[in-house]
Amino acid sequence: MSHVKTHGPARLFAPMILLVALSACSGKDDTAPATPAAPAAPTAAPATPAVSAKVQSLGTEELRELASKALRENRMYAPAGDNAIEYYLALRDKTPDDASVKSALTDLLPYTLIAAEQNLGREDFAETQRLVALIEKVDPTAPALPRLKQGISGSMQTALKRTQEETDKVKKDAETRAKQLVEQQKLAQQQATEAEAAKKIAAQQEAAARVDNQDTERQAAARREAEQRQQQAAAAQAAAARQAPAAAAPAASLRPVSTPAPRYPADALRSGTAGEVLVELTVGTDGSVTAARVLRATPARVFDREALNAVKRWKFEPVGAPVTTRRTLAFAPEGG
Repeated sequence: MSHVKTHGPARLFAPMILLVALSACSGKDDTAPATPAAPAAPTAAPATPAVSAKVQSLGTEELRELASKALRENRMYAPAGDNAIEYYLALRDKTPDDASVKSALTDLLPYTLIAAEQNLGREDFAETQRLVALIEKVDPTAPALPRLKQGISGSMQTALKRTQEETDKVKKDAETRAKQLVEQQKLAQQQATEAEAAKKIAAQQEAAARVDNQDTERQAAARREAEQRQQQAAAAQAAAARQAPAAAAPAASLRPVSTPAPRYPADALRSGTAGEVLVELTVGTDGSVTAARVLRATPARVFDREALNAVKRWKFEPVGAPVTTRRTLAFAPEGG
């Protein structure tokens, strides 16, 4: 998860300053006319309410205490179900006339907008939609809402298109390799046929030489030519035989050249979060990774992006045909 960072003493006192500001703004006039919202781009609705049922079930005093604690610990909008903005939204539902609660939500809104933009840039669509739902509940007329919703829709389409393009490229490379193998096998068969024909010609010439000793040199030349063609055909057949198994090369035949470790996400490192990601990757004939996707991640969406970034930089020794395999990348903080 992302948090707004502060440095030195400012980090310790920022939540306290915010609380003081909230108290000072308890008499703020909230009757200003709202700006009409532009039509939102079509996008999938969040699977769960903006404020969790557990938070909504809490009492007023408990919500105030939890909201203050979340601010002190810099949990403004995350994690889901345990953050300041959700606690204040639940408080607003229970005490709609409390100006300090409205002021707190107004102050928290810019942080949530920034976090939504950052998660959208990381293509973490589930988290972006959760934050957008919070923003919309705080202020349905927020000017940034239409842009964020359109950004989610557009980014999801772009990601889907990119995945499809990568899949099509892998398929095209495999088809091209298969055609090359067929052509090599045809060439080897043709050379073998020519070698057999040359062998028959040499045999006929050798028979004629027994009748006429004067043809000895010609017979020797024919034999040498036949032997040369046989050697060429044998070499072509051997090359085709080496290429054929490569099309179905097992994942075990992959020999890594460079497999840099993934970067440890800063948020996960600070919180001491460990986990692992199971990635399916396709290695092209040149040894580079042409496609990669996450099959399973624990915990979800924490290490996915860094795991994919690392795998796409991996290099292997060249192979005869594209190979698809799976690798598990483990994340553990130092000393864990």
